[in-house]
Amino acid sequence: LYGVGEGTLNAFAKTVEAAVHELAPRYEGMDPFQVETILQRMTRDLYSEGGQIHMNAVAAVEVACWDIIGKASGRPIYDLLGGRYHDSLPAYANGWYAGPRTPESFAERAVEVVARGYTALKFDPFGAAWRTMDLPERHLSLGIVRAVREAVGPDVQLMIEGHCRFSVGEAVWLGERLAEFEPTWFEEPTHHGKVDAVVEVARKITVPVATGESFSSIHQHAELLAHNAVHIIQPEPGNMGGIWRTRQVCTMADAHYAVVAPHNAQGPISTATCLQLGACAPNLLTQEIFDEFNVEWERELVDHPAELISGRIQIPDRPGLGIELNWTEIEKHPYEVSNFLPLFATGWERREGERVSAPDSVAAVPAADEDARPAPA
Repeated sequence: LYGVGEGTLNAFAKTVEAAVHELAPRYEGMDPFQVETILQRMTRDLYSEGGQIHMNAVAAVEVACWDIIGKASGRPIYDLLGGRYHDSLPAYANGWYAGPRTPESFAERAVEVVARGYTALKFDPFGAAWRTMDLPERHLSLGIVRAVREAVGPDVQLMIEGHCRFSVGEAVWLGERLAEFEPTWFEEPTHHGKVDAVVEVARKITVPVATGESFSSIHQHAELLAHNAVHIIQPEPGNMGGIWRTRQVCTMADAHYAVVAPHNAQGPISTATCLQLGACAPNLLTQEIFDEFNVEWERELVDHPAELISGRIQIPDRPGLGIELNWTEIEKHPYEVSNFLPLFATGWERREGERVSAPDSVAAVPAADEDARPAPA
């Protein structure tokens, strides 16, 4: 019996993998049913904190434990977390706008996504913006949002991604003008490192603000919720260290009359994890889906990829995560360092990655065995 989990991070995928192995003495040989103890051994007992890299490694192990527990019990994970509240989850598409940063390109692709059955779309129209934008860039960004809204009509939800780009002043200026297009939210308008900044934005604009994907502890979410200003919380199971801590955030948000929209920009294991969490969260607003819009072969990596019907992702009833890996397909696609997504480089929205060369000081270091599979947790 084995379980699977996903641990990765933009620009740090191999570092997360190394952390999984470095943490191994903290979890190897333990009973996978003892999730809380394993979590404490991989976090509290270390005393050191490794942020998102650390927590994504923890998540890979923790989710694998839940997968084992579910398989051993013959039950989906959500049945072990309070039971299924939702039979399906409203979903929104992301990653669909790979192409030129023009209103015409965004509008054309948005229509294609709606034709696939999605009723909600998220996108970042802001190019390589950082802190502020000049007037031409502002007008182009707002023109892209306008073009998408006009193309898909008034009833499709639009989520505007900020990627932590802006100062408070710039975020407020943009938020005031985005209101015309009735977006569902303005996401991460300011950097996550200063909660007061996003709270100030949320209090000054009428468009709802969403944030939380970059947090790596329940304490950060508690601090945000205490301000009673942001009511769309976006926990990322990878950054949170897996299912158990993310479930705690969902409950904490519910206590503050907030809704949750879990972040999910990785692969199909991450999607399966989010479906298990969303199924048992009464305050689930919507679920992010990248799977159809990443590389063409992504959905072939598992035996049961997420299924969209009428804008909603179906909840599986199979044990554990409800998926098995397709190793034959996985082995066709070794890791590529060029998959790094440079969010502050012109043209990043084409999602073509970035070819980078290792410096001479690194080139001499032996590479890890690319064919080696991590031992089951």
